[in-house]
Amino acid sequence: MYHSVSPCTEDPYRITVTPDRLDRQLRWLRNRGLTGVSVGELLLAGARGRATGLVGLTFDDGYTDFLEYALPLLHRHACTATVFVLPGRLGGDNAWDREGPRKPLLDADGIREVSRAGMEIGSHGMLHTDLTLVDDATLTAEVAGSRARLADLTGSAPQGFCYPYGLLDTRAVEAVRAAGYGYGCAIDPGPLTALHALPRVHIGSSDHWLRLHLKRTLHPLRRRPLPQEPYPARLPGPATGGDAQ
Repeated sequence: MYHSVSPCTEDPYRITVTPDRLDRQLRWLRNRGLTGVSVGELLLAGARGRATGLVGLTFDDGYTDFLEYALPLLHRHACTATVFVLPGRLGGDNAWDREGPRKPLLDADGIREVSRAGMEIGSHGMLHTDLTLVDDATLTAEVAGSRARLADLTGSAPQGFCYPYGLLDTRAVEAVRAAGYGYGCAIDPGPLTALHALPRVHIGSSDHWLRLHLKRTLHPLRRRPLPQEPYPARLPGPATGGDAQ
């Protein structure tokens, strides 16, 4: 789980990884025979029995620095990733963060550019709202509304949803499932762990090779195992119709 990739040193929420650190982290994966892929690719490969050596990479919030810094490094290391964006804040900034610098977010053209570059686009809701605190109408707008908006922007309804702040409850998970998403990403969903509440590991700029090794080793021990839920080996293609292999 990544967020921002930037040389910025003011980082009160520990969400920023420097380009040099990301380069080293991706090289660490490659040197161990591992390849970073989008969550959609990872799940599809798992459904086909081909997930060995794959690691899911996600970038939350959809910052513009993804295009400038992260994307070239992902291409350099032959990786893909899922970028969870906020269609209700196109061209805005991280207004939900009280402290720290304002970080610009991708606009519609930026999201389409990320998609054309081979990355998976997922939804992070409309406005980066804690879904456990909203009423039913807002929950529907954040979950189903953001999916429809991204389908309009990219021509393909996203398969992945990411819970803002990593916060979720049974109602939020059911809303994500009902909206048609194939999976949902959390951080540590505890007893809700499932295909629509996948656990992830936070990666920051302090994560050198030893910390990466420890996180890779300890993650399966700290998180609940995923239940055996079927994930289709084929997913719906673009909104215009057809199937995507």
